[in-house]
Amino acid sequence: MKLYGSYTSPFVRHCRIALLETGLACEFIETDQAKSAIKSPTQRVPFLEDGDIFLTDSSSILKHIREKAGTTFLSSTREFDQFAIVNTALDATVNLFFLARDGVDLQAYEYTRRQAARVESSLEELNALTLPVQAPYTDVNLRLACYLYWGLFRQRINIDAHENLQQFLAGISKYPPFANTAPPL
Repeated sequence: MKLYGSYTSPFVRHCRIALLETGLACEFIETDQAKSAIKSPTQRVPFLEDGDIFLTDSSSILKHIREKAGTTFLSSTREFDQFAIVNTALDATVNLFFLARDGVDLQAYEYTRRQAARVESSLEELNALTLPVQAPYTDVNLRLACYLYWGLFRQRINIDAHENLQQFLAGISKYPPFANTAPPL
């Protein structure tokens, strides 16, 4: 298997954590936006090659990794919905990050204000979840941790008002697969 991505992507990090947890052999190939635009039809990372299998979304990559290792990815509809909430918040935050980086005034447009409100309401909903402070962690927990770490790392979110998320992130930060995949500073 070959996983293509960047060390800073929260989507890629989740895949790297799943690979560490499962012990599956996989070559990590660092790539940038220009290379991913050539190699992947979605023009983003991660993407994975495993023989004749080519996957272009972190969710399908995670499902492939978990099933190849003989485990389950998202075992219930409720878990799938929680995963989707994290992805919604993450996608909105990533979009706002890139728009701001390109010089867009995020307060000037109804669309970007709605995206920011979506992030905040999602954080409130995620803060209300029952979250573990130690392993074992589900893929919902791992995706949430990757999002929170990335959002704080990029200074795109603030969780000061979300004590449950703070405690969760403090706990999972000690989990070796999470700690060992932190973006280089």
